[in-house]
Amino acid sequence: MGHSSTRAAITYQHATDERRHHVAKQFDGLARGQLKNGSGTQRTRKREKDEQ
Repeated sequence: MGHSSTRAAITYQHATDERRHHVAKQFDGLARGQLKNGSGTQRTRKREKDEQ
């Protein structure tokens, strides 16, 4: 990776892995929040049923 030492490369790699894990957890939370609302099809069907 062009680092001056093996230790610097390992430190960078560890920090990158932690950041990826953090981003993945954030996306997981967003996705799970959207799934609680149901899909677009499910929401439309519910709305149509409520209007009848």
